[in-house]
Amino acid sequence: MSVWSQVVGQPEAVAELRAAAEHAAHVRFTSDGPDDRPRVTAGMTHAWLFTGPPGSGRSVAARAFAAALQCPRGGCDACQVCHTVLAGTHADVHEVATEKLSLGVKEMRAVIERAARMPTTARWQVVLIEDADRMSENASNAVLKAVEEPNERTVFLLCAPSEHPDDVSVTIRSRCRPVRLRTPQASAIADVLRERDGIDAETASWAASVCGGHIGRARRLARDEDARARREAVLGLPRALRDAAAAFEASDDMLAAAEAEMVALTGTRDEAEREELAVSMGAGGTGKGVAQAQRVAKAAEKELEKAQKLRQTRARRDSLDRALVDLAGYYRDVLVRGFHAQVAATHPDRAIEVENAARDGSRESTLRRLEAVLACREALETNVKPQIAVEAMVTALRAG
Repeated sequence: MSVWSQVVGQPEAVAELRAAAEHAAHVRFTSDGPDDRPRVTAGMTHAWLFTGPPGSGRSVAARAFAAALQCPRGGCDACQVCHTVLAGTHADVHEVATEKLSLGVKEMRAVIERAARMPTTARWQVVLIEDADRMSENASNAVLKAVEEPNERTVFLLCAPSEHPDDVSVTIRSRCRPVRLRTPQASAIADVLRERDGIDAETASWAASVCGGHIGRARRLARDEDARARREAVLGLPRALRDAAAAFEASDDMLAAAEAEMVALTGTRDEAEREELAVSMGAGGTGKGVAQAQRVAKAAEKELEKAQKLRQTRARRDSLDRALVDLAGYYRDVLVRGFHAQVAATHPDRAIEVENAARDGSRESTLRRLEAVLACREALETNVKPQIAVEAMVTALRAG
């Protein structure tokens, strides 16, 4: 076993990263003092860009690489170093992720400043940015400056869906070594669900076949009955299109499901954060300074409420997007079946329904419906209100 066992279905990427980690173990730094041995640097790079479709394991691969860089045995997955890196608690590995809509320059500058210092316990300072595509323009500029003038002991690991300029700026991309991940095979995902999560073979095989290559999604579908119910509700929308009332009722159900999932993901945490803030601000206290403390507490509450609203917006949007991806997959299957193409289905458990839809409708109509779903996704990304975007999509789907 090693940290690379965490990276599913990416043999080429693992081979490249493993080789780089082995080279990195022999790099000599100027701070190490004079040494007659040559510095080995050819296999190691100070900035890496991990790209791949959702669920391909970008951050998992980056985290495994960080562990291999810091581990004295190249990522054994048995030592304290590996365990702390994989758990996100290593002192010299700084992970940056956001539950908001974007990564701001303030938090990026704070991380870059810490990463510019000498490592405390390891050979490298590693900065892992999970949502590089969500960096604001100013945050991106701050990262660019750090990547252009790196500390010799600092390594940047950026994760993004693609190398497109909309995801990562051209200048940052040009200074990073790319690691391109692919969608894992369903068989590899099923193996992980069985061996690592203890899920029975039949459920694991089904979840792997309908998850769209997203390992986390497969795990949720296999374990969570609510996730399966939400998928069923979304894939029931095409059947409801014949009746206007039923179609818009189905769209309301989709929005309600996204809201319920958002509450499930953030509600408990929001309440815990409010209680923690109240305690830290001395709620219920008396005596001198109470008035001043209450003013400070109110300001802190406003900041917390703002952060929580941004997190809720992100969670709601992500939930809706997952539903739209399922719906787009359905119309893709219908289109593929209409052309009699021999490719794997996105929803193989809907084969009969897809066959009927392909027989009863035209390929042109199916393509227009697929475009309507994709247009809804784009509308949500530009901050169109979810209800308006979804209802516009349903109208287009009914028109065919």
